Amino acid sequence: MEELNMWLDFPTYASVAIVCWLAASGLFLSSGKKLLNQLAAGLSFAGTAFLLVFITILWIHIQRPPMRTLGETRLWYAIFLSGIGLVSYLRWKYKWLVSYSLGLAMVFLIINLQHPETYDKTLMPALQSPWFIPHVIVYIFAYAMLGASSLVALRNLFFAPTDKIIKGPIQLADNLVYLGFSFLTMGLLFGALWAKDAWGHYWTWDPKETWAFITWMFYLVYIHYRFRHPSEHKKAMAVLAVSFAILLICWFGVNYLPSAQNSVHVYSE
Repeated sequence: MEELNMWLDFPTYASVAIVCWLAASGLFLSSGKKLLNQLAAGLSFAGTAFLLVFITILWIHIQRPPMRTLGETRLWYAIFLSGIGLVSYLRWKYKWLVSYSLGLAMVFLIINLQHPETYDKTLMPALQSPWFIPHVIVYIFAYAMLGASSLVALRNLFFAPTDKIIKGPIQLADNLVYLGFSFLTMGLLFGALWAKDAWGHYWTWDPKETWAFITWMFYLVYIHYRFRHPSEHKKAMAVLAVSFAILLICWFGVNYLPSAQNSVHVYSE
């Protein structure tokens, strides 16, 4: 009940974030003036900060890490993705990437507004582990990094010239994948250590674990393809886009498999 009462404030925080991000995206895409770009960056940060305030208050109020339900993980994803977009702008000045990242983050907030999943989800004994927080945080951050890389891939596939892709965005996609893949690997390792501590086995080929491994393998294929075929950019971007589709299946789709209903990884009522 406490969690439900706390989530009743979520539309206010989400609405402020969405308004800030919409305004920031509009300024980034329409303005070339430095002052307006700085204003857009400030609005982007403000939207993310509002969500950070909400999730901090929620954490204190429900007295557990808000990482148990699918709605809570979507909230973390929106925060990380918006932050990654802003950092990418500050580092590489790609206004289109921060705008795309904010757009995707808004999609996840809107999904949460429609399906906040506020039902009680007290932590079962297996989740009361020191590995719970680092495992979830690392994974969601990896998902956000790889989500940002997929935005670069889609832009290169549909908006770049047929015979040539600009070198800068390709390097950006590579850097996002390298970092995201590193955190994805850490997530797998943390999960294995957690499983050993909770159930006595590092790996059980649980449906969620299986799809996590498949996701990891697809991004490894992308890395190897880029290494072996550095000039075949379009095909590499296609592999990257497919890899993100596999990631979404791992995150959401597995939850609907009959074989996964008894999995501790599945977020269901």
